[in-house]
Amino acid sequence: MNREEAKRKAEELVGKMTIEERAGQLSYNAPAIPRLNIPAYNWWNEGIHGVARAGTATVFPQAIGMAAAFDEKLIAEMADCVATEGRAKYNAYAGCGDRDIYKGLTFWSPNVNIFRDPRWGRGHETYGEDPYLTSRLGVAYVKALQGNGEHMKAAACAKHYAVHSGPEALRHEFNAKATPKDMEDTYLPAFEALVKEAGVEAVMGAYNRTNGEPCCGSKILIQDILREKWGFEGHFVSDCWAIRDFHERHMVTSSARESAAMALNAGCDLNCGNTYLHILSAYEEGLVTEEAITQAAVRLFTTRFLLGMFDGSEYDSIPYEVVDCEAHKRLAERAAEESIVLLKNDGILPLNKEEIKTIGVIGPNADSRKALIGNYHGTASEYITVLEGIRNYTEGKVRILYSEGCQLAGDRTEPLAFEDDRIAEAKITALHSDVVVLCVGLDETLEGEEGDTGNSYASGDKIDLQLPAPQRRLLEAVAQTKKPVILCLMTGSAMDLGFAAEHFNAVVQLWYPGARGGKSAADILFGEVSPSGKLPVTFYESLKELPEFEDYSMKGRTYRYMKEKGQFPFGYGLTYGRTEVTEAFVENADHSYGDGAESGSAEKSARIRVRAVLENTGRAETDEVLQIYIRSMDSKYAAPNPVLCGFKRLHLGAGEKCEAVVDIAERAFTVVDDAGERLLEKGRFEIYAGISQPDERSIELTGTTPVRLEVEL
Repeated sequence: MNREEAKRKAEELVGKMTIEERAGQLSYNAPAIPRLNIPAYNWWNEGIHGVARAGTATVFPQAIGMAAAFDEKLIAEMADCVATEGRAKYNAYAGCGDRDIYKGLTFWSPNVNIFRDPRWGRGHETYGEDPYLTSRLGVAYVKALQGNGEHMKAAACAKHYAVHSGPEALRHEFNAKATPKDMEDTYLPAFEALVKEAGVEAVMGAYNRTNGEPCCGSKILIQDILREKWGFEGHFVSDCWAIRDFHERHMVTSSARESAAMALNAGCDLNCGNTYLHILSAYEEGLVTEEAITQAAVRLFTTRFLLGMFDGSEYDSIPYEVVDCEAHKRLAERAAEESIVLLKNDGILPLNKEEIKTIGVIGPNADSRKALIGNYHGTASEYITVLEGIRNYTEGKVRILYSEGCQLAGDRTEPLAFEDDRIAEAKITALHSDVVVLCVGLDETLEGEEGDTGNSYASGDKIDLQLPAPQRRLLEAVAQTKKPVILCLMTGSAMDLGFAAEHFNAVVQLWYPGARGGKSAADILFGEVSPSGKLPVTFYESLKELPEFEDYSMKGRTYRYMKEKGQFPFGYGLTYGRTEVTEAFVENADHSYGDGAESGSAEKSARIRVRAVLENTGRAETDEVLQIYIRSMDSKYAAPNPVLCGFKRLHLGAGEKCEAVVDIAERAFTVVDDAGERLLEKGRFEIYAGISQPDERSIELTGTTPVRLEVEL
């Protein structure tokens, strides 16, 4: 069903409703209208890494881990799984008359905010710090979730539009000030791509204000940019209870009626919250028109018709048995394998279970289910922690010693014990082991959303890049044993790994690897699979080089604008192979503007193709990620550092050489001026093809130098 037909049916159905009924449909928990055979519908569902909060579902690695895979196809497979399980659950629940929250087909995913500051607690819901990577993965997610059938398989939602990345504690009253350049260059591109390339069905506004306007009531963001400039045709939804903030926290209105009117008149169709209960009062006072109420209702019912909710769809027969099925579990395991990033390895990895008698598994996250799942997660039918994964892999042939070592953040495990009451046990475990796997980090109770289910009494942001103090003491104690140690970090954000990099033999970033992540971790540690993930965020040496958290300027932030060397850079990750780009060439370069277009027009084609030769001279087969970076050599508006403009995941056998082609879109050759205009300027560009960024630190860590090319437009 195309949008025109769905809209026509929506207009016909909404036309039969009273004004009261239309207004009632603008809340997320829309009531039934029995006389028109319209069932109740709850719009609120989540699915960033599996169907969330509605019972059993496949739990994939958290979004930041999925991003580390640098794999659009993998993201698409995961999103299709979410849509399939979502449909199966919807079919079954609807058959039982259950129309509760988290059981619909409108998923408020993906989160394509830019992870600009490592302190932000919700950063692990995103695809990292780079607008290009975020755009590519977001587009892949939306296309796969919505499908290409006669009806939409499920509806995706790009959130949180548009300038939103902390602080969590201030989000209900905060005004994010972003320059026109940073808006166009950093904060808007992913949303634009999801609208114009993927046809995302919904967009969710953020809690905060952007440049003075509440995001859920912003004429500039919703009308001028989203609908008029980009041509968005779907529906707009507020973040939950964000419209209430207009009068209670932002103080831009004086009453709930005024807030409801401000949001609706700006183009917010659906209220997650209860402020739209005042829409009729606003209508009676002349603050909103009947036409505005009708338009919003039509947009919402257009989405429901596109999903086949009234006429039936080709997905109505998807059985419940697909939920958390074996095929989906295998996909989640593969996703975890691709997401894991090897940051340091002095040769200790991979482990050989035939040569090891005793492994000490230590740390608060070693046997933690919470550390597997991140936030906004479903309930898996089976969990495999790192401890369980190692135990299962060794099959009783290796003695496993275990110590929790410490609490995640508390200073003792038993309330009557002394401080650090498990430190001695951890040291004993290490001393009696041939090798130690030390599992530390965070979980959703320490980094996440303000007031979220796993983090009810804290903002969710980090105050620094350090592990909690008890874990730091644990690291020091284990290091004192002088035993070989592999540190496994389970977090959704960058931490200070200076101590670990100096004192331990290997450092592995597991993220929150999903319900069965322990199996994937064991397969990586023992060499069944080579690690191949790349960092989608920069690991900084400290916060000293970053602006204040509340400062939304991109100056000094992320790999594109930072001046200092990172501890571990964006795009970095080791494998068990030894891959490098040995040759690279530029093909099909458009050296002219042609078509009578004026110089400086961003609409002109400047598309090129980079052909690269990669060789794995190592003894292990591995996946690798070819990365292409670009920088204008002449424009004063260009970012100071080369920026990602293409990537491709490849598999190379030991000793294998292969050729890969990556197309570079014309947008990569544009710059954004201070007024926020995107321009294509004539000049020279340097292009790098490698397995990392071309920065000094990446070259130092990988031992390989990307191939540099130069083109001129």
